[in-house]
Amino acid sequence: MWRMARPRKPLLSRDRIIEAAGALVDAEGLEAVSTRRLAAALGVSGPSLYNHFRTKDEILDAVADAVSGRVDLSMFDGGQDWRTALHAWAHSYRDALADHPNIVPVLARGPGRRPAGLRLADAVFGAMTAAGWPAAQATRIGALMRYFILGSAVASFAGGFVDDRTAYDPADYPHLGQAHLLAERGREVDEGAFETGLAALLDGLALQYEALPAS
Repeated sequence: MWRMARPRKPLLSRDRIIEAAGALVDAEGLEAVSTRRLAAALGVSGPSLYNHFRTKDEILDAVADAVSGRVDLSMFDGGQDWRTALHAWAHSYRDALADHPNIVPVLARGPGRRPAGLRLADAVFGAMTAAGWPAAQATRIGALMRYFILGSAVASFAGGFVDDRTAYDPADYPHLGQAHLLAERGREVDEGAFETGLAALLDGLALQYEALPAS
């Protein structure tokens, strides 16, 4: 009795395409993604990709949604006050983006129809309204947090300075005498800046929350 030979390569799937596209985005940026490059990486013909995705934008949307799916939402399930939950969620969200900064421009367009992105938005809005925030303000809080977190992941502030003392002549920049040290302390500076900004945002929201009329 004869048996069918097993395929030498794994069958093409959405997950394989997303994984390959995500690796390409991480390594070379959004512009590097093309059906030709993906097909070559996956060892398939270009047209076979269209059995799973109609366009390049659909592939990038799927990569973005895979990153959103890595964000922890368990803190919104109950048991934590809204501020503690937002703090934990913001760190989880930023950690996911920090691992894949090149996909941030796609995420910045909004969730659209992406399931994980919509679950994220739904969880934040639901937690805020459950805590007593008016719906309109809960929407603004979700937007505010998104702006802040996405912005923090776009680029490193510390990484924008070069490790060269001569680049910051005191005659021209009297207050940047130590700026050349920032590059080697990038992670520390950026994480400290994120935590400082997050605390300031949550402190301000807490003041607004205290001023809400009793329901």
